[in-house]
Amino acid sequence: MNLKSKNSIRLCVLAIVALSVTNCTSTKVDSGRKLIWSDEFNGKGLPDSSKWNYDIGGNGFGNEEAQFYTKNRLENARMENGNLVIEARKENWEENKYTSARLLTKGKFSFQYGTVEVRAKLPKGRGTWPAIWMMSEDMKKWPDDGELDIMEHVGYNQGYIHASVHTKKYNHIQGTQKTDTLVVKDVSEKFHVYKADWTPEKIDVYIDNKKFFTYENKEKTGEAWPFDRPYFVILNLAVGGFWGGKMGIDDSIFPQKYYIDYVRVYQNK
Repeated sequence: MNLKSKNSIRLCVLAIVALSVTNCTSTKVDSGRKLIWSDEFNGKGLPDSSKWNYDIGGNGFGNEEAQFYTKNRLENARMENGNLVIEARKENWEENKYTSARLLTKGKFSFQYGTVEVRAKLPKGRGTWPAIWMMSEDMKKWPDDGELDIMEHVGYNQGYIHASVHTKKYNHIQGTQKTDTLVVKDVSEKFHVYKADWTPEKIDVYIDNKKFFTYENKEKTGEAWPFDRPYFVILNLAVGGFWGGKMGIDDSIFPQKYYIDYVRVYQNK
């Protein structure tokens, strides 16, 4: 091979390397949005108390749920191997037969408009009801002040992921809630990214960048669109309830673990 040929090959290789580096860089940098809050759950022990509060109790939480939500209890919520693990257990606790946890950023972090991304692997089995959702920081009355459900999964209907909004005009009490479903068969075997894009015009919900639910601000009224105020993020694993327990609770499945790899919130620049 002569020197000219070698130089030509060398230039081609350098060009390919440069192109690859450019492509990698462009996929990582998103100039359209800015990370404003996140938890990567890279520590050990209890969740970061500067980022998360707990709902506590066994009063059914309006959904006839069967668990008692505990606080600062490693058996129910902990960081482990780079994940937040929310664990539902079959055990007696203050007149309830199950324990679990519900973590929320209320009082720690809320935002108005942006993108929420949660990478998670869901529990499995009849009676489990994990969720990723949001409510108004200044919640005075449900559903008037709004609720956005980014992900709900009831264990008796494995793989069916639901996204919904609840408002004064559209909610499940009246049977008017706006909702849609996407079937993802391996939600309990693999991690998937659950995402909501929230703007003044609409809310879009995705799984692994596949959009399956849209709610538009068509009516321009508070009864239909209360999503014009700061909201906080909630992660929980319920047991039973009017929906999750509709087909009963299979006690043989416990303990069940809900793994969250990260929660990231972005706002448009």
